[in-house]
Amino acid sequence: MMSSDDPASTPLQTLQASISNVQRQYQQTLDRWTPHILQRWLATLGLLVLFMLRIVFSQGWYIVCYGLAIYLLNLLLAFLQPKFDPSLQDDLLADEIEEGATDSGPTLPSQRDDEFRPFVRRLPEWQFWLSSTRSVIISLLCTSSDMFDVPVYWPILVVYFCVLFLLTMRRQIQHMIKYKYIPFDIGRKARYGGSK
Repeated sequence: MMSSDDPASTPLQTLQASISNVQRQYQQTLDRWTPHILQRWLATLGLLVLFMLRIVFSQGWYIVCYGLAIYLLNLLLAFLQPKFDPSLQDDLLADEIEEGATDSGPTLPSQRDDEFRPFVRRLPEWQFWLSSTRSVIISLLCTSSDMFDVPVYWPILVVYFCVLFLLTMRRQIQHMIKYKYIPFDIGRKARYGGSK
């Protein structure tokens, strides 16, 4: 005999439980992939090569390829930029001086050479990888539908993307030189607290 206290499982509750289970499994998979940086990027590169082969052999979906390239360029620029842009800090400092800000006592070091500040990215490596991989997978799925195969003259898109890439990277490199930061760990890493 069933008691009236046991709530019957509705289809909506079953669906919510299934969605929650899938989300939990997805997050567990992402958590397992987190420490394997090289393998993650190789998998993404493999998906990108598969996508490019699909574009070359089918001779279509150039708009999807162009959109993916622009999105990946945007992600790369965010990955190379510091979280706290020094040019914005200089503008704020100049505005304070123009407004006639008075000295209210001792302040923290304001010059770049006064203290060490580690490079903090605007877009962390994990988010860069995850967004890149998702975009490549979505682009691969878009190539399965003829709706996204818009006829365009692809050489113009290639030339436009190359010019856009060169101009934005030139501007980014000039910004890196002007504010003296390097977004990569190059060279020997110092070990603290260990034996020599």
